[in-house]
Formats: sequence, C-alpha cells, structure tokens
Amino acid sequence: MSSEDVLKIGDHEFHSRLFIGTGKYKDVAETRAALEVSGAEVVTVALRRVDLKDRSEGSMMELVLSKKWMILPNTAGCFTADDAVRTLRLARELGIADIVKLEVIGDKDTLYPDNEQTLEAAKTLVKEGFTVLPYCIDDPIVCRKLEDIGCAAVMPLAAPIGSGLGIRNPYNLKIILEQAKVPVIVDAGVGTASDASVAMELGCDGVLMNTAVAAAKDPILMAEAMREAVASGRKAFLAGRMPRKLYATASSPETGLIA
Repeated sequence: MSSEDVLKIGDHEFHSRLFIGTGKYKDVAETRAALEVSGAEVVTVALRRVDLKDRSEGSMMELVLSKKWMILPNTAGCFTADDAVRTLRLARELGIADIVKLEVIGDKDTLYPDNEQTLEAAKTLVKEGFTVLPYCIDDPIVCRKLEDIGCAAVMPLAAPIGSGLGIRNPYNLKIILEQAKVPVIVDAGVGTASDASVAMELGCDGVLMNTAVAAAKDPILMAEAMREAVASGRKAFLAGRMPRKLYATASSPETGLIA
C-alpha cells in the first residue's frame, strides 16, 4: 500500500491498521513476540488487569512502556461510567497516552456494552481532553451519538468479546460506515484471518483483536497472519471488487474467434 494511506485518529497517524491486545498470552515473552510480528503500532492494555506500578525488567508494564508502541489503555472490567472515567484519569496521572479505549460493560455473560453508561463516560472524557475510542454495539444510532459527542473513532463489535464468531452483521457495519465521519474500527469477535480481511474489505478503517491471536495454537504465526489479512483486506477495498453477477462472463474476448 502507498505510504500515503494513513489512518488518522484525532492528532495521531498510523500506517498499521491492526490494533492488538496484550492479554491472555502464556507469558510476557510470548506477548512481546506476538506484538512485534503483528506489525501493530497500537497495543491496548487493560488497566484493571495489570500491575501498573511494576515496571521491572520482564514485567508487562516494562514491555508496553518500551516506546515501541502507542499504548491504548482500556477500561475492561468497568461496569459504570464513573469507574471507567476514574480508571482513565489514573492512566493519565501515570503518564500513559491520552488516547484511550472506553469500554463500559452492561452484562457479565455476553460482555455487551452498556450504551447509556458508555455515552455518559464519553461525554466526560471528551470534555477532559481525552482522545476517546469507544467500544460499542454495532448500532448506527449509538455510533452517531458517540461521534456527535466528539469521540475520535467508533469501535463497534463484530461479535461478543472473545467469541471468535466473526462478523455477524455486515449490514449494520455497512450502515455505520456510510454514516460515520470518523474512523470505524471493528472491535471484538474476530476469530481468524479471514474475519479481519472481510472487515477491511467492507471498508472498516482498522481491526482490534486480542483473543484471536493469544488463544491460537501458535499465537506468533497467527499474529503474522492477522497482519497480512488486514493489509490485504485494505488493498482489496481500495482496489474495488468486481460487481457480483448471476451468470458467467467469459474471461477471454468473444470477438475475433478462430472459426
């Protein structure tokens, strides 16, 4: 792809459109290897699930603060707007980036987001100067409201977190993509490389994943596959696919045939 094909989110620019998580790997060494192979420039960290003060050699915080990646702190595990806002204020105090993934869960079994609490937290965080990327249901109305609040991108799910079910409703994503004036990043539900490629072929601006890589039999190889899938899906979208037709069309010319 051209070096001019840059993903812009707020004041930030990225060449990789793959965002990757840091949870569920067997150890920090495997996490590091997967992140490096993925080619991702942005990695997300669940602030409630790591020891933020442990920055010793070999620790998770030592890895993510190594300046190799833009850190996207997230609020996984938060069930209210107040909890999410407090968690991200703490991230700011600790010197972690002001670009944040807002995640307010409404149900502990499906991990579906709470729309009301997400909107409330987004309003507060945007007012406080955060660059907010909210995880949300694949609802065009919710995405529009988040954009109107001032979120720098919207991150609709493809399927429940960690399910690996792939894109369950491409038609909702298409509506969101038609309406959005900010980047649309698929977040949650990707299970394999073809899921990531389909998301990009639809026109999504990026894909965020964690379990699809970390839970693979070979996480390092899967990270490489995801890097290639996101890149190829983006190229296919930019190239523009051929129209679908009911009947066959000859590949070779039908004129000038030998009698």
